[in-house]
Amino acid sequence: MSSIAQMISNLEDENVVAEVQKQLDSGVNPLDIFKECQAGMVEVGNKFSCGEYFVSDLMMAGAIFKEVGDLITPYLKGQGGASAGKVVVGTVFGDIHDIGKDLVVAMLSAANFEVIDVGVDAKPEAFINALKENPDATVLGLSCLLTTCYDSLKETIDAVTEAGLREKVKIMIGGGPVDQGVVEYSGADRFGRDAQDAVTVCKELMGS
Repeated sequence: MSSIAQMISNLEDENVVAEVQKQLDSGVNPLDIFKECQAGMVEVGNKFSCGEYFVSDLMMAGAIFKEVGDLITPYLKGQGGASAGKVVVGTVFGDIHDIGKDLVVAMLSAANFEVIDVGVDAKPEAFINALKENPDATVLGLSCLLTTCYDSLKETIDAVTEAGLREKVKIMIGGGPVDQGVVEYSGADRFGRDAQDAVTVCKELMGS
């Protein structure tokens, strides 16, 4: 594991920021640094899964990731050439988890997608308004980490359909427990297994 990944895994906030800035200043490819950060976040997730870390640790890791993401993002501008397309992303209502969503937003941004992030615990109206304000958005990404929020996924997608927007957008969903069964239940088009997979799925849904 790289030093940056290890620092994120150990929740070393100040050390991570200093090391990321040092590597950016020395000309290291920002995409490589970003991949190290993602590896660190994956390890944090592993520690949470085995009971070593708690929700508070996840939140701290998310804050660190956002901080380093803010550092890296300006260096990513133009790395991928022209815009790959526009995506609306958010975590459905009843679910306040943002780490997975933020990872997806960061990975999509790194892949040169323009991302409209409506946040967490977002009601269907928030997604509908974002789609109406961004008519060129062709993919809607819904995050859901809680099995109790599967109904929120379905209600959000039903609301998009009722608003007359369903034919204009492809819908991908994601989150720890999400699988093909949830796709079929909710009426989505595809699901992504992780943040990197979300980029692949998004490209495929856009036909690129």
